[in-house]
Amino acid sequence: MSFTAAASGFLVFLLSVSVVQGQDDWGVTYTSTEICALKGSTVDIRCTYRYPAYLDNLTVTVEKTLWFTKTERDEPVNLRTDSEYEGRVEYHGDQKNCSLRIKDLRETDSAVYKFRFITNHPTGSYTASSGVTLTVTDLQVQVTRSSVHQFSDRAKLKCHSNCRLAGHPSYVWYKNGQKIKEETSSYTDYFVPGDSYSCAVKGQEDFRSPSVCVHDQTCNRVTYTERTICALKGSSVDISCTYNSYDNYVKSKFWFSPTHSHRWQHSSQPEDLSGDSEYAGRVQQLEERGLSTLRITDLRESDSAEYRFKFKTPWFEWGSDFPGTTLTVTDPDFHVQVAGPLGFQSYPIKAKLKCHSSCLLAVRPSYIWYKNGQKIKKETSSSYTVKFYPEDSYSCGVKGLKAFRSPSVYAPKVPSVLVSPSGEIVEGSSVTLTCSSDANPAATYTWYKENGNPDYKPFSTEPQQQLAFVSIQSPDSGEYYCEAVNELGGNRSDSISINVKYGPKVPSVLVSPSGETVEGSSVNLTCSSDANPAATYTWYKENEASPKASGQTFTITNFTSEHSGEYYCEARNPLGATNSPTHLIALAGKGTIYITAAIVALIVLILIAVFLLYLWIRKKKTLNSTTEPSDPVQTVQSDSDPEYENLTAAQTEATEEQEDLV
Repeated sequence: MSFTAAASGFLVFLLSVSVVQGQDDWGVTYTSTEICALKGSTVDIRCTYRYPAYLDNLTVTVEKTLWFTKTERDEPVNLRTDSEYEGRVEYHGDQKNCSLRIKDLRETDSAVYKFRFITNHPTGSYTASSGVTLTVTDLQVQVTRSSVHQFSDRAKLKCHSNCRLAGHPSYVWYKNGQKIKEETSSYTDYFVPGDSYSCAVKGQEDFRSPSVCVHDQTCNRVTYTERTICALKGSSVDISCTYNSYDNYVKSKFWFSPTHSHRWQHSSQPEDLSGDSEYAGRVQQLEERGLSTLRITDLRESDSAEYRFKFKTPWFEWGSDFPGTTLTVTDPDFHVQVAGPLGFQSYPIKAKLKCHSSCLLAVRPSYIWYKNGQKIKKETSSSYTVKFYPEDSYSCGVKGLKAFRSPSVYAPKVPSVLVSPSGEIVEGSSVTLTCSSDANPAATYTWYKENGNPDYKPFSTEPQQQLAFVSIQSPDSGEYYCEAVNELGGNRSDSISINVKYGPKVPSVLVSPSGETVEGSSVNLTCSSDANPAATYTWYKENEASPKASGQTFTITNFTSEHSGEYYCEARNPLGATNSPTHLIALAGKGTIYITAAIVALIVLILIAVFLLYLWIRKKKTLNSTTEPSDPVQTVQSDSDPEYENLTAAQTEATEEQEDLV
């Protein structure tokens, strides 16, 4: 689910009024929607964001945040991975605050910046529909002449930018490299042909305008090639400027560093850097017509400073206040960035590697790539596309700085699982499983429960290094393992067994035989309870303190009236004990015996009667079956011989008379 915020107003540059974009419990609040910043400076774009604490019975947490200005295939391009911003962007903020910092601003950075956050909810991501419009500008001096004289012109100078800067800034003006006054954006005076002028915003003097001539382009001025330079410790750097003399004759020229003014004989009088003992044998000044270059070799961190150029003629001296070039010397912090799919199906994996340093090198270096510690020949570009296998590792460095090499990138090693707290796990307690794997780039982790899902779907809905049970229950027992994955592959841990211990549940009792017990007979009582570890059982008779027996089954032999009563069992393990409900075991009385005997006798009589009836019916059927076959013969004979029929009738009558006599 992607929530799109509605536009809510339009503000001008860094207004203190917040702009809220969002709906319901989701949203982003920008401090401003328009920012104007100077070329070469640093800008902070700030916002806050909100999301529901709970959604669909899930505690919502933020998994990823990013800033972007463009999309590819409908997906935002993270500024951290955009080559145009390489080494110049930083993300700051906490769980509800967001801030984007862009350093060394360029005019191409002018764009609309949007913030996006992704939560652990399957449909919980948010991107504001509008963002913050950043305009990057530089300062220019506009000249408006009001009168012309033989040796000077009266003119009005205006410090101008293409967008409105924040607040009501004060301005600093420079004449021939020397700070003259602080004024508003306009400055009116009489100007002689050799003078040049430049302006800057107070507090941001490093980002001044280029020097301009009021009359023509032959005035005195100095223009530095770079405002800031980053170089690696142990390497060399060139710092350059172009310069012009109105007199067309330069008596002397040199480079100096105001950062090291404490070593000058007079703090207000700059000294040539070549005479500084800390730079002895490490600096050169290279000259071409109108171009001066300061070269520093074997750079040290102490060389991080501002460097300025100064020249003199018999009648003129370039001022020492005009800002120069700032050099930062740092340790090489090379690392390899990996662009590839997160997750894998099979090796080899195609990945694009890029050798990166937060220090923006002044010159394009030649790179060195290493595979499994061995140098790869003919690879000198900062980017390298490889087919990656599980045993592979890659690192990079810069030619000329072989002592410095980036950490290697590689697929995750076999992860390990840590259970906290260690020891016995009791039902209802809080338990956390933590998965760890040696991997670079850092791995993401997914949890699985063996036999818990026949389709091998993850046990957790979102990748997470820790699997937390706030109140673990007996069904959570089982075998768990985690999978660690990065852009170069993946690996799975060994399974770990989680055995949740719990006290006995309410026991059940089975009585055999059931019902009243006949005197002299035996009765068995069996107790059962779900428990981990298994329970032990003790039998009690109601209102008697002493136990009657121990063990899961209690047998009473030769039952008498003294045994009658209510019985219950106790199930116990180290985590607790629980009693079963009571069960009445009673001795059957005489009346009960007589009734039982009568019932048995009645049943026997009924069975005998049924049996006799069965025999009578069967006998009758037998007689019928014996008589019926002769009838057809008699009928046939009677039809064929009438005399025979009369004889038969006479015999029948004689027989009946004999029977009557008897």
